Amino acid sequence: MDLKLKGKKVLVMGSSTGIGKSIAQVFINEGAIVALCSRDINKLEKTANELGTKHFFSCDLSKKGQGTFALTSAIKQLGGIDILINNTGGPKKGSFSEVDDNQWQEDFQSLWMSVVESLKVALPEMKKNNFGRIILITSLAAKEPLPGLTTSNGLRAGLSGLCKSIANEYAPYGITLNLLLPGYTNTDRLKELNLADEKVKQLVPAGRLGDPSELANLAVFLSSPLSGYTTGQSIAVDGGAIKGH
Repeated sequence: MDLKLKGKKVLVMGSSTGIGKSIAQVFINEGAIVALCSRDINKLEKTANELGTKHFFSCDLSKKGQGTFALTSAIKQLGGIDILINNTGGPKKGSFSEVDDNQWQEDFQSLWMSVVESLKVALPEMKKNNFGRIILITSLAAKEPLPGLTTSNGLRAGLSGLCKSIANEYAPYGITLNLLLPGYTNTDRLKELNLADEKVKQLVPAGRLGDPSELANLAVFLSSPLSGYTTGQSIAVDGGAIKGH
């Protein structure tokens, strides 16, 4: 199927490894012009060479103003922006009693304000063109809190409300905004948890970890001109791990 993405200008955040890298790869396969960004410039340069894109830059979304910097840099490199994939890494673990004010502030900047900063730049550009696609990659924690991930549980759940509000406001301008909620996915971050196969089977009805490409394919479809009537949605890609509706 031709997703009609050839020549579309795309920024994929957090794209040096894992889910972000997989999303960037699918976009490039579809003929889109893709800019990459992440904190580690060495990993980023290696990934850019591997994927075959010349557009990349380093940014740290845990720092104030870096969401704005990411979008202005991408627009400068690409000559505009059609599609934004907002993808940030997970914060440190900690129960409510363990999380100090510094971590709350840092995680708020990384998970929340970086999104706000980037959308303030992206949305006016997309509105001018009467077309835009925005995907926020969050976590199944947005719907079902995970033990010890206090800041992630709270902040990612809040992004669902923000997404719905903005999606309704910008729908008349050909702009869609959706959230994808990855579950237990085979990435370097999850490998650090060292989950045994039996534990995975207990957590995930599908009985296995997800592959980053499975989420990437959905992200790219939702970003295409073919998907203009799906907006304001939170879609879990989790093998059935979320127990509620």
